[in-house]
Amino acid sequence: MTYKTILVHLDRTGACRVRMDLAAQWARAHGGHLVGLMSTGLIDGIIPAEEIMSGATDFIAESAQYLRLRAEAISHEFRERVSAGGPISYEVRLIDATTVDAVVQHGRTSDLVVLGQRDDDEVKDITTRELPQRVVMEVGRPVLLVPYAGHFEGVAKNVVVAWDGSREAAVALRAAVPAMQHASKITLHSCRGVHENLVEERLPMPDIVRYLERHGIQATAESDVTEIDVGDALLSRISDLGADLLVMGGYGHSRFRELMLGGTTRHILAQMTVPVLMTH
Repeated sequence: MTYKTILVHLDRTGACRVRMDLAAQWARAHGGHLVGLMSTGLIDGIIPAEEIMSGATDFIAESAQYLRLRAEAISHEFRERVSAGGPISYEVRLIDATTVDAVVQHGRTSDLVVLGQRDDDEVKDITTRELPQRVVMEVGRPVLLVPYAGHFEGVAKNVVVAWDGSREAAVALRAAVPAMQHASKITLHSCRGVHENLVEERLPMPDIVRYLERHGIQATAESDVTEIDVGDALLSRISDLGADLLVMGGYGHSRFRELMLGGTTRHILAQMTVPVLMTH
C-alpha cells in the first residue's frame, strides 16, 4: 500500500493553510496525486448575516453567490500554495454536496484523507460540525487529522503507534506502514488502566516488531500501566518522546444511524497535539 492519492479537505478556517501545506508535503514524499476538495456550502452552509450586503433583494441568490465566490477564493489559494512548494500532481474539486457526503464519497477513492481537528472557536458553518468523527467512521480509508493549533512540516520522523491488539489497532498499523517507512523512530506503545484486566492477546509485541521489520521498519515496543486516563497517558507519552505523529485505531459503534466514537478516541480528537493517523 502507498499513498498515491491523497485528498485534503479545504475550508475557510485559519488552520486550513497548515493542512494544505502538510498534505502537499506528504503527496510529494509519497509520489502521490493531491486532491483539494472544497464543498461550496450551497447545501449545508450557514451564512453570517453580516456577510450579505444590506438591502439585498434576493437573499437566496446573494447567499449562493457569496458561498460560490468564497469557495473559489479558497480553491485559488490552494492552487497557489501547492504550486509554490515545487512540482506536484494535483487538482481541485469544487463540490455542491454536503461536506460530509463529499469527503466520504471522494475519500473512498483515495489512499489517505487529510482533515483538520475541530476548532470550537471557528465553528461557524454547519459544514464543519462533527466532520472528523463522521469521516473516520464512514470513509473506510486512513484519515490524517491535523491539529488546529501548531505548525507541522514534512512527513513524520518520530511515530508513536497506540497498540492494544484490537482489530482497529491492526488496521491502523497496516494503514500507517507507508508513513512509518519515512520515519527514523517508531515506538509501539501499549497502555492500560491500573484496574483494567490484562488480555493475553493484547501484547503480541515481538510479532508486531517482526512484522514491521519485514517492511523495512525498525521499531521498539513498550507497555505501561497508568492510574490516569488512558488518553491523557498517551498524550503525555507522545510529549515525552517528542513524537510528531500518532497512529491509532478509531474505536466506535453505530446505533440508530448515530455514529459515535469511543471515549479515548474522542479525547484524542479533542486534545491532540500532533497529527493523528486514524482508521476505523
